[in-house]
Amino acid sequence: MKQRLVLNLRDLPTYGFGTESPMWWGTLAFISLEATGFALAIGTYFYLAFIAQGWPISAPPPNIWPGTIVLVMLLVSVVPNHLVESWAKKEDLGKTQIGLTIMSIAGIMPLIVRIYEFPALGLSWDENAYGSILWLLLGLHTFHLLTDVGDTLVLMVLMFTRHGKSGRRFSDVSDNAFYWDFVVASWVVIYFVIYVFPRWQT
Repeated sequence: MKQRLVLNLRDLPTYGFGTESPMWWGTLAFISLEATGFALAIGTYFYLAFIAQGWPISAPPPNIWPGTIVLVMLLVSVVPNHLVESWAKKEDLGKTQIGLTIMSIAGIMPLIVRIYEFPALGLSWDENAYGSILWLLLGLHTFHLLTDVGDTLVLMVLMFTRHGKSGRRFSDVSDNAFYWDFVVASWVVIYFVIYVFPRWQT
């Protein structure tokens, strides 16, 4: 049986950036799922606030300062995050290495503050429904922070090895920057829920 070549794909790129990358679409799917989880938790928070006789329940509003420090840190991190994404798309290895190092530090610092943020909520997770939903919201975001920081650290190490010369790794850095924007944006919403909304009720 004679075979006929229909299309030669040999010269097509093996990786891409943004919507040209299958990993970007996978990251978008993860973000969609995780955003749904956040929405369910936030919905639970407001449902409890609606049915409670008073809100917050048996506690003053949480100490706002640890969460505010985390908010400022995350908002500031958006600048180097977009820079490292730009450098990755240009496949500038040196600047990408520097950018990932900065982003690793920018990711670890909020986690250090978060150690103090949990006790600053003012009540334990099992004290009442209000305490449970606060710890759930903060715990969910902490998990996402840990996940992205871990990914950033792995990418940083890879970019200092021979694997850093691979174009596919630059695409991974770009996708990681995309996910970090979600981590920052989700904290802006959760910050409002945890720290601002209770102060409107008192």
